Amino acid sequence: MASLEDLEARVTALEEQVQYTRQDAAAARILAGTADRDVSEFKQTLNGHTKVLNAIRETQIEHGQDISGLKTDVTGLKTDVTDLKTDVTDLRAEMRSGFTKINVGMEQMSRLLQQVIDKD
Repeated sequence: MASLEDLEARVTALEEQVQYTRQDAAAARILAGTADRDVSEFKQTLNGHTKVLNAIRETQIEHGQDISGLKTDVTGLKTDVTDLKTDVTDLRAEMRSGFTKINVGMEQMSRLLQQVIDKD
């Protein structure tokens, strides 16, 4: 009968081990489920961040194109300003020449008037 008692003790020990193993397995399933949910949340967050980064990239591309267009516009404006400066310089020269001619003409008219006055 010692053998039967020994067998009962071993079965009891095995039943306790099975109970602990079941508890461990249940805890492992809970942890696995939680980890799966965490991974899903991280994936969603990562997908959201990826979408934001892609949107920022598109915006930066658009801004780069806008800046390139503005650079072209500014270059054109610089050329226009240079042309205007040249035109103003030329106009000043023409005006000085014109005023010089007017002054010469007025001097001649003054002399002629003075001659007419002096004859009288």
